[in-house]
Amino acid sequence: MLRSIFRNAGINPHQVVSSIRGWQRYLRDRTVYLKQSKNNDFLWGTELPMLNEWNESSGSLGHYFYQDQLVARWVHEAMPERHIDVGSRLDGFIGTLSVFRHVDAIDIRPNSASVHNVTFHQMDLMEEVPLGWQAATDSLSCLHTIEHFGLGRFGDTIDCKGHLKGLGHMMSMVKPGGIFYLSTPIGPQRIEFNAHRIFAAQTLIDWFTLGWNIESFAVIDDRNCIHESVDWRSGDAANHFGCQTGLGIIAARKLP
Repeated sequence: MLRSIFRNAGINPHQVVSSIRGWQRYLRDRTVYLKQSKNNDFLWGTELPMLNEWNESSGSLGHYFYQDQLVARWVHEAMPERHIDVGSRLDGFIGTLSVFRHVDAIDIRPNSASVHNVTFHQMDLMEEVPLGWQAATDSLSCLHTIEHFGLGRFGDTIDCKGHLKGLGHMMSMVKPGGIFYLSTPIGPQRIEFNAHRIFAAQTLIDWFTLGWNIESFAVIDDRNCIHESVDWRSGDAANHFGCQTGLGIIAARKLP
């Protein structure tokens, strides 16, 4: 709880310690640079101390990176007529797709940004889907989103069944023969209010038991290692493929 309070207050204890060390390094480097630059062609502008990046990785490759890369590849290979995305990151997965195809992006929150190859629609998928959106696409994605439905985190109505309502409405948007790409955290089933739900791996599988055929099941485990194809019919599903807080990614085709 204390860690959450610090995070929401914008305080990262680890980063505070790192910044103190970084400040010492900054002052040392500044002195060296000024001695070297007495006769250069640059004016000395406003100083913008960067105190933490010297000891950080060149990039963070976590759940979002691996799922975005994998599902974007799946969509590219499938070459659907239309692709609709629900709630995925505009600055991540949707931005990646927009490089090579048009995307209809749906989110409960407003978005006024103009992005090439993206048409934005503000909708609450816990509510009934308008008639024009029924069986409207042969390709739909919802990545790292359904676990938030009904928790109020993004201004949505509190609804403990919100994820099931949203799931049903999204399924209704997919044409027979179309593909639904869904990712969500997996592990021992629980809710970490009001951040997200963690679903049992078997729960995801059961969602697609009737009327769907699971074509691919990928897992990103607790160590951020991606397993692009796991046997979802095996007993490993009961143990969430070894995950406490991993990510399950399903590609399922809607049966005629």
